[in-house]
Amino acid sequence: MKWEQLLSLKRQGDTQKRIRKEQDETRLGFEVDYDRIIFSSAFRSLQDKTQVIPLSKTSFVHTRLTHSLEVSVVGRSLGRLAGKQILEKHPQLSEIHGYQFNDFGAIVAAAALAHDIGNPPFGHSGEKAIGEYFKNGAGKKYKDQLTSEQYQDLISFEGNANGFKILTESREGIEGGLRLSYATLGAFTKYPKASLPYKPTHHIAHKKYGYFQSEEEQFTDVAQETGLLLHKIDNASTYSRHPLTFLVEAADDICYTIIDFEDGINLGLIDEEYALEYLIKLVKNSINTKKYGKLNTTADRLSYLRALAINTLIQEATDTFIKYEEEILSGTFATALLDKSEYQAQIEDILKTSIKEIYESPEVLEKEIAGYEILQTLLDCYCTAADNYTINECTNYDKLILKSEKDCFTYQSLDLYTRLISICKYVASLTDGNAVLKFQKIKGTSVAK
Repeated sequence: MKWEQLLSLKRQGDTQKRIRKEQDETRLGFEVDYDRIIFSSAFRSLQDKTQVIPLSKTSFVHTRLTHSLEVSVVGRSLGRLAGKQILEKHPQLSEIHGYQFNDFGAIVAAAALAHDIGNPPFGHSGEKAIGEYFKNGAGKKYKDQLTSEQYQDLISFEGNANGFKILTESREGIEGGLRLSYATLGAFTKYPKASLPYKPTHHIAHKKYGYFQSEEEQFTDVAQETGLLLHKIDNASTYSRHPLTFLVEAADDICYTIIDFEDGINLGLIDEEYALEYLIKLVKNSINTKKYGKLNTTADRLSYLRALAINTLIQEATDTFIKYEEEILSGTFATALLDKSEYQAQIEDILKTSIKEIYESPEVLEKEIAGYEILQTLLDCYCTAADNYTINECTNYDKLILKSEKDCFTYQSLDLYTRLISICKYVASLTDGNAVLKFQKIKGTSVAK
């Protein structure tokens, strides 16, 4: 892969090539990407979506929105640091094409800002709830009416693929979705493959999938424009990751490792002294013990250690990226950057504690269980109404449902897959609070007066 292609400013629908040297330096194309994401309704909805604790009203607990903003900040630093060294190694990028190290930061920041934009309510259990409806629930009846690839999209519903759909899907009067640069869309796509073949190798890019069948053509266009390497597995097309995706992933890994851990401490789920000891181990090579000794409160000590830990991991992830740049460009680098960390043992200790004390805490498990019931009830209600509409057998109840959700999903289409993936996208777009409210209305426990 070549950086000149990877840094493409092209947007969907462009008829002329965008040249970096011709960009307005006061508002670069990659910075426009960031603006378009942050002003989108899909991004704003993340303020009421679960990061750690579903439906938590505790003010200091992170939502998907605050998490995404923090990942974007870390991503910008990673991109700038890596970009500076890339330009030193490849001076033609700046001398001939006009790229600056801030371009790398802007691309990674925008992709990182959007990295959770397709996630359903109730955290990762929301993805599983949607998938389970089609795999083992009432939605299983659709299996024989869909291709194997279409059905796999549904039973392994993926927030990353839904995010790509949100960013690129055309709607009436709005061609190309947010019309982001192809460099940002490439960096956004952590798993540049369709849902099948399922986990064909142990390569990090094959862990999940990055686009639905409905967006295959759009992703192929992005991959070809940016020069992602094509691979054939079981006669299916897969691609090498965009190199900057590794930095987006590292930013996310750094934030959820450190900041979810911090949430657990603030919620009282993790013992403070025990937690601080874990963080000290992570930053033992860079901690200023004199400064640390003057901090009197747990909050101040935690804040200092968190900032130091994030900075330490940013520097190390950047060094790893530059060290393995040739392998990354050739598509042979197969792990996350943090998997190469010298602090891997400390990171694993923190993650194990977070899993045990936070992600598997009674509060989280109880609300994830409720999320299953809520999302599967909504899916069944909408799918049934849409099915009945297409065969002209709508009940009065179906008609009321479709009127109440007018224009929210495509129920008029005769194509079953189009209807189902549209309904899934809509259900996934709901905030935690909106999903609960719609569930209550369907169940008749909350009636507008």
